[in-house]
Amino acid sequence: MKTIMCFGDSNTYGINPETGMRFGRKERWTGVLQELLGEDYDVIEEGLPGRTTVWEDPLADHRCGLAALPMLLDSHAPLDWVILMLGNNDLKHHFSALPEDVASGIEKLTAAILRHPYKQQSVPPEILLISPAAMGENIEDSRYGGFREEAVRYSRMLPELIRQAAVRYECAFFEAGLVAEADPADKHHMNRASHRRLAEKLAEILQKQS
Repeated sequence: MKTIMCFGDSNTYGINPETGMRFGRKERWTGVLQELLGEDYDVIEEGLPGRTTVWEDPLADHRCGLAALPMLLDSHAPLDWVILMLGNNDLKHHFSALPEDVASGIEKLTAAILRHPYKQQSVPPEILLISPAAMGENIEDSRYGGFREEAVRYSRMLPELIRQAAVRYECAFFEAGLVAEADPADKHHMNRASHRRLAEKLAEILQKQS
């Protein structure tokens, strides 16, 4: 059995853009991915709303991805894959982060996965970096505060920057925006259809790598 840990934010947690509540397990992309891959895979969901790459958020506790990651690598080991989809929350205005800063955060997380002192496995897991779908227009009007209009433009710059990071670290890469989008209802979260399309594409990528 192959074990996959999916490390992300509210779009991995599965916030429903229409209601603000959480999609059911079988509606979230992680649950759909488990369904598609079948019993030969164990898909572990580690999504937290508001999670950043490396930033400690003064307005929300326990949101720093870099701080949480080592514990999760230990608690879920041995791991065959880590799927990492983060970045948009770094663009909240109180972090003052540029797209290049977000990509640097992704690189720090990638390095942390590769250099972690694993005890249950002899080699680090494979890594799939996913650039999140861009935020919708007028994100500053979303029910989820903290974003200004430049965040939309910055989020559209992330795919190429994260792709470059994947090349440098010899990781797999996928651009979520090719199959998914932020729903207009809240301009931030994927709807059911996007969750399923993303899961279908990731299943295809993982099965080719097997």
